[in-house]
Amino acid sequence: MIATVLITNTVPPDVLESLHGLAHVIQGPSGGDLMTRDEVLRLAPELDAIINQGELRVDAELLEHAPRLKIVANVAIGYNNLDVEKMARRGVWATNTPEAFAESTADCTLGLLLCVTRFLVKGDRYVRSGAWNSFQPGVWDGVLLAGKTLGIVGYGRIGEAVARRASAFGMNIIYYRRQVQADPGYRALDDLLRQSDFVSLHTPLTPETHHLMNAERLALMKPGSYLINMARGPVVDEVALVEALQSGHLAGAGLDVFENEPAVHPALPLMENVALLPHIGGGTQEARRASRLLCVQNVANVLRGELPITPVNQPRL
Repeated sequence: MIATVLITNTVPPDVLESLHGLAHVIQGPSGGDLMTRDEVLRLAPELDAIINQGELRVDAELLEHAPRLKIVANVAIGYNNLDVEKMARRGVWATNTPEAFAESTADCTLGLLLCVTRFLVKGDRYVRSGAWNSFQPGVWDGVLLAGKTLGIVGYGRIGEAVARRASAFGMNIIYYRRQVQADPGYRALDDLLRQSDFVSLHTPLTPETHHLMNAERLALMKPGSYLINMARGPVVDEVALVEALQSGHLAGAGLDVFENEPAVHPALPLMENVALLPHIGGGTQEARRASRLLCVQNVANVLRGELPITPVNQPRL
């Protein structure tokens, strides 16, 4: 019997070549929307594989509805939406795409740094409004990146890519990762927060990193420093962040992700010193294509009885 693969949105036909003759493919809506959870649950009994954009929660409920499921392939670096242990017990592979979005996310990180230090978004709105009628020296002066210290929290592929770019801007780089390093750039987390002019978050969301940046840690940051979150929204206590911005302790923030997205704390859109993006950090055409191709290959391998390329669990088969 031919396998059935669900993709929670629509992808270009040529991405699916590895599945030709191997599986029947059901695709979700086009135009950037994703299939609803209720629709996935309705189709679940027929599914052998799911290619998921990283938002569908794969938990006990979904697994109960999908007795034939063999693999869920996340089109994302993160996989906090997958209960990898329950999936392993049920014999279901979980995979991610650990490299595809790294360079794109690093590009966006530097973009957010420039937005919050050089008033790029505010300046764009000002010109579009028609209010600009003369050169105004000094009014739009921002902060120079060269010579400032960037503290990178989470020093994997993305963190390293951010460091390469920031070094080209003349920034001093320090970093924190879970494993203690002998490298002179390594800092314990609290030391990094005290020493950094900018703190950029690139850690996965785990129970240990939930609210990693809480009120206490935000208070450790330098007065007048900036926070960039390119990780996952719940890594930051959003209420505490708003309080740190409103008090003036932090000079600004750049956020690509939010604690309860798509909901955003109502104070954030009203702040001129905050740049807000709709979770687009890794979103380039090249990265999206590479990630989808890897997911399709992971699914094809499993359907053929082979090992996936980038597993994040070890099913009890």
